[in-house]
Amino acid sequence: MSVRVLCVAAAFACLLSACANRSQTESGSLVTSFAPAKALSSPKKADADDPVALTPTAWGRFGNPRGLAGRTIEVSSLSDIKLRDKEVVLTFDDGPMPKKTERILATLDEYGVKATFLMVGEMAKAHPDVAREVAEAGHTIGSHTYRHADLAHLSFDAAVAEIEKGRSAVASATHEDAEFFRFPYLADSRKLRQWVGAHGMVVMDVQVDSKDYFGVSPAAVATRTMNVLRAEHKGVILLHDIHTRTAAMLPALLTQLKAENYKVVQLRFGGHAPMLTASLDRSSHG
Repeated sequence: MSVRVLCVAAAFACLLSACANRSQTESGSLVTSFAPAKALSSPKKADADDPVALTPTAWGRFGNPRGLAGRTIEVSSLSDIKLRDKEVVLTFDDGPMPKKTERILATLDEYGVKATFLMVGEMAKAHPDVAREVAEAGHTIGSHTYRHADLAHLSFDAAVAEIEKGRSAVASATHEDAEFFRFPYLADSRKLRQWVGAHGMVVMDVQVDSKDYFGVSPAAVATRTMNVLRAEHKGVILLHDIHTRTAAMLPALLTQLKAENYKVVQLRFGGHAPMLTASLDRSSHG
């Protein structure tokens, strides 16, 4: 073997060693931790759905994606969702969406974590095979009305009908009860929250809004999510499985969560929920 080859091999080994020994609790943003490597040719304008490129900074962390899964919490009411510091719940709204939802499922499986999918009834009805794939993979199933209606602009009876129709459609597609519920646009009312709780569903609020529905790059979504999470230290993360950018950035987000010693908690329904009046902090979303 030539001296030149030996030198190159030694330099590469040193690089990997430095990456592996890098602090796992650093709080740098994903802009630096997962910045794209320098282009070998002329730079290309970033596209909104480009994946987040992993540089040598992340290689030492990415070798073993397992170890991110945390405990399972049995939930009968909103008050049961008591997260410890460094615990998160991943939630995906608005699906299922062919290809995008399946890509997200593959990433979650790679990292060995489970999420809660709040499905829109008409989407579950249109794509029952994908909806069933979510359920069969062991993820938690919830509903998100039938047509993603803004319930604040409906009468109480019309809002209830929209919730019930959505729950029924999701249950029919997944062959599982949809026992978690999120209000579209987080547009709720005390009366509707009480009705949802009295009818055996748990309202899902949000502490960390990824804002992945904005037309930005995957890296921007991941960075925003981590920045909010670092301020909150824990929480329910709002994502959407209908966007390519969400699927593109998810490996980087999960890698960073693991690097900063977070655990992904799964929710499981544990009985008939009582009247729900409590609320977690919420933020608006589209």
